[in-house]
Amino acid sequence: MKKALLTASALAMIAAGFMGCKGKDNSSSGAASVAAAGNKGKPLVFFNRQPSDPTTGAIDMNSMNWNDKTYYVGFDSVGGGAVQGQLIVDWLAEQDATKIDRNGDGVLGYVLCMGDAGHNDSQARTKGIREALGTWNGSYDSGNTKEGSVNVGGTELKVVELEGKFMTGTDGSTWNANAATDAMSNWATKYPNELDMVVSNNDGMAMGCLQASNYPEGVPIFGYDANADAIEAIGAGKLTGTVSQNTDAQATATLQVIRNLLDGLTGADVYTKGISEPDQYGNKISAEVEYVADQKAVLAKNAAVNGNNWQQYTAGNRDAGVTQTNATPKKVILTIYNSADNFLSSSYLPALQYYAPLLNLDLTVVQGDGQNEASCLDKFTNLNSFDAYAINMVKTNSGSDYTDKLKY
Repeated sequence: MKKALLTASALAMIAAGFMGCKGKDNSSSGAASVAAAGNKGKPLVFFNRQPSDPTTGAIDMNSMNWNDKTYYVGFDSVGGGAVQGQLIVDWLAEQDATKIDRNGDGVLGYVLCMGDAGHNDSQARTKGIREALGTWNGSYDSGNTKEGSVNVGGTELKVVELEGKFMTGTDGSTWNANAATDAMSNWATKYPNELDMVVSNNDGMAMGCLQASNYPEGVPIFGYDANADAIEAIGAGKLTGTVSQNTDAQATATLQVIRNLLDGLTGADVYTKGISEPDQYGNKISAEVEYVADQKAVLAKNAAVNGNNWQQYTAGNRDAGVTQTNATPKKVILTIYNSADNFLSSSYLPALQYYAPLLNLDLTVVQGDGQNEASCLDKFTNLNSFDAYAINMVKTNSGSDYTDKLKY
């Protein structure tokens, strides 16, 4: 008797709810509410460009706390700057000072290609280089340096940053390789005898420097990213060294965090399963990856690449620890801030496109112009059609522009 009464009561409540939802206005309002709540509850992973203040570098925790399924995947940018600096001083320590110091004045003069003044990765690399060479003067600005010193083959040389410049293209894009080519042409003319070394915040600009017709023969040059063309250039003796930010580990971790969230994992399982320990499909990233709890960040470790180990980083060496799964197919929309970015287009995106099918993630990729956030935001549409979101912003302080769109 009690069971029958409860069933009748339940039916009555369902009927009342149905009646209350009748009418065009109520129906569309209810659908909009469900859609908004649904998007807000979906996985959101920022990658490669960490939500942060472009001036102070402070992490934008409002964006990172958008929901309990929001994470960042990238690499240890501060550590990466230190790795690049150490790569340079280690290499110099093994060289002949009489060959490095081209004019024999006892001074190692270098120029620095800088990326984006408001990007924490560019800042970290600039600081790492200057600290290693002793030219760090407490500022990321171009030209604000002091005299340093470095050991070159047992000889102590003074170090001077002849010039540092943010490589901004004529179209306003940053990290611009063409701007680096032009700058290098000018530097080679301006400092014909004083220029002993070239350092760049990324490989794209380093390769741009090598395109200058008057690049001084034999002058060492260091990049960052371990792009395929840069690795080939090291093998050919044109580029002296670079830093791998473990692109495959980043790309896989980006997708793995999304996969874990879509599979309903919570807590530490979100950033460990398939990353630092096997997931339910038996996958595990081979490279070292760490989790920084106060930033909700999954970070890949960096590695120095030079003439001794470049063959380990040649294109096509995918992570054998990630294989085909039988996970439920899901749809993900992914933004890339600049379609012309050398690292993202030649390294990161191909890695994403390789691993996504293995995790049964169907990627829809939209790319911006590297200048205006609208170039990405205007394509960040039909959001109800996707199960998760992966965001690479034009500006690091634009996180709220994307989360605002997910409210509707």
